Amino acid sequence: MNALLISGTDTEVGKTVLTTALAAYWQKYYSSSRSWGIMKLMQSGEGDCEWYQKLFSLDQSLEELTPLYFQAPLAPPIAAARENKTIDLAKVWRTFTDLRQRRDFLLVEALGGLGSPVTDELTVADLAGEWRLPTVLVVPVRLGAIAQAVANVALAQQSRVYLKGIILNCVQPRTDAEIAEWTPIELIQSLTHTPVLGCLPYLDNPTDLDKMAQVASSLDLERLLDA
Repeated sequence: MNALLISGTDTEVGKTVLTTALAAYWQKYYSSSRSWGIMKLMQSGEGDCEWYQKLFSLDQSLEELTPLYFQAPLAPPIAAARENKTIDLAKVWRTFTDLRQRRDFLLVEALGGLGSPVTDELTVADLAGEWRLPTVLVVPVRLGAIAQAVANVALAQQSRVYLKGIILNCVQPRTDAEIAEWTPIELIQSLTHTPVLGCLPYLDNPTDLDKMAQVASSLDLERLLDA
């Protein structure tokens, strides 16, 4: 499938940073020959779709960027209930399939973590599994990261998610020693049976697209972007 779902272990772990880095790389090296797009499955509160509109020249409508939008920064079922709305997954699916058919590659940012609720019955992992979305898991470099990685990979396996690998992300400045001790790659791979495809350093200016493309080039892009 010519799409990649960028998910994570939780909120604020670096999904948007990774999506931005991959988009910057694609725009810099492929945009002249291959088309691409970005989609946020659904959004609660301001943030991601506005960010992508600001940074990239995307031939997409706002609705194609985020087919479902809720004002409150809460889990979608709760935010939708506040506004007396329903979560129309059929609309999200139609937007996704249409964009995927019109683009050579589509970056899809999830919401929250794999265990975050999409509806009262479904999590992000359920959706990724049912829609057969190739997925990458963003794990933040901090204490507890190993347990988070193990738990989320187990959830992905339970939901039959095609998990391409794990990307570590430094949400805060980290030393090499902290990265090695808090997110030891060999141990994480041994416990999860899932490859670690790279580590994003702390980025104090994620609007620098040249830098973001450079950072993306250090990842295992062959696995990440292989359709």
